[in-house]
Amino acid sequence: MPASELLGHPPDARVLIVNCDDVGLHEDVDVAAVEAIEVGIAASCSLMTAGPSAAHAMRLLRARPDVPFGVHLTLVRDSPTDRSGPLTSKDKVRSLLDDAGRFFTSADREALLARARADEVEVEFRAQVDAAVDAGLSPTHLDFHCLADGGRDDVLALTVGLAEEYGLAVRVWLEEGRRAMRRRGLPVIDHPFVDSFALDVDRKFARYGELLRDLPPGLSEWAVHPSVASARSREVDGGWRVRRTDYDFLVSPEARDLVDREGITVIDYRALQKEWSR
Repeated sequence: MPASELLGHPPDARVLIVNCDDVGLHEDVDVAAVEAIEVGIAASCSLMTAGPSAAHAMRLLRARPDVPFGVHLTLVRDSPTDRSGPLTSKDKVRSLLDDAGRFFTSADREALLARARADEVEVEFRAQVDAAVDAGLSPTHLDFHCLADGGRDDVLALTVGLAEEYGLAVRVWLEEGRRAMRRRGLPVIDHPFVDSFALDVDRKFARYGELLRDLPPGLSEWAVHPSVASARSREVDGGWRVRRTDYDFLVSPEARDLVDREGITVIDYRALQKEWSR
């Protein structure tokens, strides 16, 4: 049975999760994600509690308890200039850190995955979830920053265990992981996911329009990365054009009109959380 039907939608329903990733990376991302949810077509976001602007992002989310969000579990930093590191004491997660005691860059993720100890990954992931909970926030799901399905089967498995403990859903994208979750009767997306960093920035509006018009029945997900991309953040964010074009589309009247005209149902992870928590 398609996940959309498990969630109570009719067989021909076209159901879409539009989730704003990387909240907590910098303030321009935080602001854009909230706006994309409140006035645009996005439905939820993912918070990097280990991110440079996590405190700012959590203040925004505390002021908006109706904005659904997940915890964007983070083991890598975006660039060499990003000084992100663990929330856990470094001596407890040494296998996750480079020689400078920081997270590996996303370009070095294979080196990270080759050495990361699962028990240390779980310690750090738990600290990142607890950071949101201890701030008075209530996440709906867990997902991963720059590591689809955690990058390894054991990392995905321990994340599913944490989700069971905290009463959350997990974003599972890759086919092997989706098959495993379906065998357990858990809803996951029915179709390949869309990562906005894989889309051509020069024809972003047109491509998003095509994706909406061609959206198949069942549950789909877009991971979008909006930012207002001020001059300040452009200096530190090499992906600012991706983020700005995402933002421009998500808050545009054209996006809302197209979703309505196509009869697409946009949901957030609360519906999945309910089923995962049974």
